[in-house]
Amino acid sequence: MKNTRISTGIKGFDEILNGGFIPGASYLILGEAGTGKTILSLQACQESVRRNESCLYVTFSEPEASIRKNAASFGWDLSKVVFVDFTKEIIREEINGEYSVFPPSDVEETPIWSRLYQAIEEHDPALVIIDSATFLHYLSRDEYQFRKQIQKLINKLNSRGCISLLLYEPSELEKETSLALAVDGVVAIQNELTEQKITEIRTIEVKKMRGFSFLSGRHPMRITETGITVWAHRIERLKSIPYDRNIISSGIAELDQLLKGGFSTGTCTIISGPSGVGKSSLSEQFLCVAAEEGIKGALYTFEEGGASILNRANGISLPLEEQMEKRMVILREINPLEHYPDEFLEIFRKDIEKEGTQLVVIDSLRGYNLAMEGFGNLVSHMQNLINYCRSHKVTLILVNELENITGDVRITDVGVSYMSDNVLMLRYAEHDGRIIKVVSCLKKRLGDFEPELREFKITGNGIVVGKKLDYLRGLLTGVPMSKPEKSAPKQ
Repeated sequence: MKNTRISTGIKGFDEILNGGFIPGASYLILGEAGTGKTILSLQACQESVRRNESCLYVTFSEPEASIRKNAASFGWDLSKVVFVDFTKEIIREEINGEYSVFPPSDVEETPIWSRLYQAIEEHDPALVIIDSATFLHYLSRDEYQFRKQIQKLINKLNSRGCISLLLYEPSELEKETSLALAVDGVVAIQNELTEQKITEIRTIEVKKMRGFSFLSGRHPMRITETGITVWAHRIERLKSIPYDRNIISSGIAELDQLLKGGFSTGTCTIISGPSGVGKSSLSEQFLCVAAEEGIKGALYTFEEGGASILNRANGISLPLEEQMEKRMVILREINPLEHYPDEFLEIFRKDIEKEGTQLVVIDSLRGYNLAMEGFGNLVSHMQNLINYCRSHKVTLILVNELENITGDVRITDVGVSYMSDNVLMLRYAEHDGRIIKVVSCLKKRLGDFEPELREFKITGNGIVVGKKLDYLRGLLTGVPMSKPEKSAPKQ
């Protein structure tokens, strides 16, 4: 069979299917009520109409008028779609506010199947939707008859070379698995809440694809005003790409001296420290200096608003706003409760591949963790993001906030420090009755650095880094002491 795919009309879903539907294949679309099975089918119909192909929609559960109305709410015109509506034939009159379905003994099975085959012959559709095949199961006299009829239907559809989508309830599939065995592909749609019962997670997963490859796993999806959007969960493979590395400096002479020039491009740096110590300002300093050198940057903020960031930058004479106006720096506010990890990664990829971003700041890891914790492990998502950056020669700076102001020295509270190439630590310390800030480099994978502590200040004229604090000891504990004077040698 030729490996040709037909677009589903849903970009991310096409990616999961490695291009789209297989011509002449049948798909079982599984999902509870409200998960989006019908919307996915209607979107596929819309795409089929766009290609000037005939489309047949067979409905047992919702009247044609209602389906067309729902499609119109998404801006879809299904006037060219042929509907076969069985709803009046299988639903009795409303009794005491409830509907009841005819038992198989009250329904003539043969005419329904005959009308279905007749419609297929008459309209010769490229796409057939059966909404839902669950009703065909209900209307069958027994399991044997259902298996026999459904296999006959699928064989007929496949032989005609049309794509068929059969909507089905997962609970029914648990009782009767023959339908899953008969079709070429099985797609499951789920709608769940996170463990915190706050955020809704919709996912789509291909459970089976006979004879063809697909992207495995559960992929996030969302139902929007324009239909279903899917973000394929791609595992970024770590690639070893040889290239000439350059140095990204801070533009602060004393800090660059400590770093022996700066950090190598294409590496991952963690700037870690407690709240208010200057982590964000330092990361933005790197962005602005890089922009002056012609390196495009992007700042993704998960916590602080854009207006606040610009006010703070202006207050310390940092030309962030100027670089944004020149389109050398992109500032994006990311609401942690609104974005799936793969949705954020898609934004991230577009900025790198279309905007030419080469230096990225994520502020902060805590905010990123809040955004990702409902969708899996932070470490795995961060590793995926870092692998992508490395394979595209992008320099990454991660701002990390520590809970403890003083005391034990930890790089992060979320267990991702091992992934970094470089670590800059900012700390508070008490000295001579005042609070001072201290900067040090704890790790630099590519190249040498000075293992020393320097005072770190944020002023109205910018960031100032002092000389080595060689007259103090215990700085990292937060309560340093002056070094004792060396005794004069005995005569």
